[in-house]
Amino acid sequence: MKKTLLIVKNITHEGPGLLEASLQDHDIASHCADLSAGEPFPDPGNYRALVVLGGPQSANDETPAMQLQLRQIRIALKEKIPFFGICLGMQSLVKAGGGRVVKCAEKEIGFIAPDGQPYRMELTVTGSEDPLFAGLGKSFPVFQLHGETVELASTDMKLLGSGSFCPIQAVKVGNSAYGLQCHFEVTRAMFSEWTGIDDNLRIMDRTLLMEQFDAIRKEYTETGMKLMNNFLRISSLI
Repeated sequence: MKKTLLIVKNITHEGPGLLEASLQDHDIASHCADLSAGEPFPDPGNYRALVVLGGPQSANDETPAMQLQLRQIRIALKEKIPFFGICLGMQSLVKAGGGRVVKCAEKEIGFIAPDGQPYRMELTVTGSEDPLFAGLGKSFPVFQLHGETVELASTDMKLLGSGSFCPIQAVKVGNSAYGLQCHFEVTRAMFSEWTGIDDNLRIMDRTLLMEQFDAIRKEYTETGMKLMNNFLRISSLI
C-alpha cells in the first residue's frame, strides 16, 4: 500500500479530475476516500502520498470529520509524506501547519475577477524555482471557487504563487507539502457538472461560464497535467 496514492474527497462531486488522468497514464494505483459519504480519513502513513481535494466545508469547522482531517494532515507533515491540497485541501494544510484560515474580503468565483480581468496566478521567485512548477511559465489563468483564504505561519511556510484579489494562491509547507487555492484539476465534464450543483456557480450564466472555460481550456489542461505529473515525481511515484 506504500506505493499507492491516497485521495481524499470532501464532497463527492469534487473529484481528482486531471489527477486521475495522470494516474492512469502512469499506471499508478490509488485509493479514494469520500468523507461526505461517511467514509473515514485513512491513516496517511499507509500511503506514499496524500491528496486532499476541495469542498464547501471550512478548515475552521469543529466537526469530528474536520478535526480528524487536520490530525491526519499533521501526521503527513510529521512523517514528511508528500501532500497536495486543492482549495479546502490547501486551507486544511495551512491550518494543520499552524497558519490561519479567514474569510476573503470578497469571494473569488469563476474565471473573471471583480475588476473585469481574468483571474491569474503569478509565481513568486521561490515558486518559479520549485519542482512543483517545473517546465511551466510564471503566470497562469485560473478557476476560482472559494470564500476563505489563509494567513501563513511565520515558520516553515513559503508563498509560491499569488493573485490580485486573494494574495495567497500557492503555498509550500516543509519540503514536500503543497497547496493550491485555485483549481487546476477540473476537466470540462467536471466543470459542466459543477455549474448545476455548486450554489455559487448555479446563479451565474452557465453558457458564459462554459465559454470562458473553453477559451482557456487548452492552456489550463496542459498546466494542470504538468502540475499533477510534477507532484507525482516529487512523491517518487513516477
